[in-house]
Amino acid sequence: MSFDQEWAELKARAQMRLDSAPGMDPGGPSPGGADLVLKYDDMGEIGHAAFLLHQHLSSAGNYARSQTEAAAKSLDNDGFDMGAALAKAGEGWHGQLQVLLDACAQISNHLDYSVKSSKRDDHFIATQVQVSKISEYLDVPPPTSGPDAPHVPKSDGPIM
Repeated sequence: MSFDQEWAELKARAQMRLDSAPGMDPGGPSPGGADLVLKYDDMGEIGHAAFLLHQHLSSAGNYARSQTEAAAKSLDNDGFDMGAALAKAGEGWHGQLQVLLDACAQISNHLDYSVKSSKRDDHFIATQVQVSKISEYLDVPPPTSGPDAPHVPKSDGPIM
């Protein structure tokens, strides 16, 4: 069996397995049979919501931290053992808050990066497809560099 025949058989088997697998997309198949559908607006909204959540949690968390520290210090100064326990609980709360803030920032930054990267990739792919279509009609040699590369002289006059 040749490689091409074996490869075609393996692809056919894989396609049959995919066709019989339960659908994972709750919205049904994607339009045009695309593998990945990326809606920039949806990703932007989620990223913006994560950014706003980060800002709100940060300001509210700092306010709660200062109030907790003040209460713990006041209780400690009045001789209550609860002051030290409240300070310890406040430190634990602040640590958990920091984890949540980091997660919100990571979500927001990742979605911003993903949107920009995907748009850049789409632009690159579109450019490559256009260039390859143009190249079909032209006799353009592949680019080469080095001492063996052919020298292409430039024209002396204007090109019209």
